[in-house]
Amino acid sequence: MATILIVDDSKFMRKVLADILTAAGHEVVAEAENAAELKELYRRLRPDVVTLDIVMPEVDGEDSVSALTSITAEFPDARVVMISALGQSSVIKRCIEAGAKDFIDKPFKSSDVVRVIAQALKGRPS
Repeated sequence: MATILIVDDSKFMRKVLADILTAAGHEVVAEAENAAELKELYRRLRPDVVTLDIVMPEVDGEDSVSALTSITAEFPDARVVMISALGQSSVIKRCIEAGAKDFIDKPFKSSDVVRVIAQALKGRPS
């Protein structure tokens, strides 16, 4: 179905997302621990969708917005889905304005992840 790049500092969360996505028929082409790796991996692999955690130890919400903006400026068709904890609505709003296609709230259900990725692939928010 789709190729996916997962960006999250938590190895456990990357594994959970990878398991959900592969069970849904997608191919996880790479995983990254931080947003700094995002642009190089995106440029090299050109995945169909990127999942990007908003807050990681070395990256706060603003840095995630900057990483997202950097990708969407160079690759306007990039489909980036933000992963957020509840209560980050102002950062989510800035991410959507910067080009994110949608977001998934933590904690999430497998069905939420599959639905949001499917909508991002269709080019519209869920």
